[in-house]
Amino acid sequence: MATERNIRTNFAFHPPEGDGGAWHATLVSLERALREGFPDPTIGHRRSGVHEMTVLDFEIELAPDVWLDGTAAITEPDYAYITLTDVTADEAGAFAVWLRDSFAPAPDLVRFVSSLAMANGEDTSSPLPVEGDREDIGALLRRHLDAFDY
Repeated sequence: MATERNIRTNFAFHPPEGDGGAWHATLVSLERALREGFPDPTIGHRRSGVHEMTVLDFEIELAPDVWLDGTAAITEPDYAYITLTDVTADEAGAFAVWLRDSFAPAPDLVRFVSSLAMANGEDTSSPLPVEGDREDIGALLRRHLDAFDY
């Protein structure tokens, strides 16, 4: 019986190209949403040398004993980028569904890319489907990773 690989990589989520402010978000609004959406998140702010701006680092519990780390860089009015570090497709999928359904102002405003895809030359992000539960989106992200796992 074959065992499915559980690839860990980084995933990034952002608004559509050319409309970086589509989420109408700030670090404050994301922090508030994370605190409302997840029990006892760990949240901190720091100055990023990469982005030359203040970013929000967070750790949230997706399920009992399943933790996810991320960093968000958001500047008004035209930039928003959330990166999840060392996650599985299922973990990223659970976060993506929360982002789409609870934070983005409309479900068609979330795009994603993975570091595995980027490492293999694909720098174009893909739209997150406007429908689908955690399992559906996790399966989509697994297929995305499989396409780049040579």
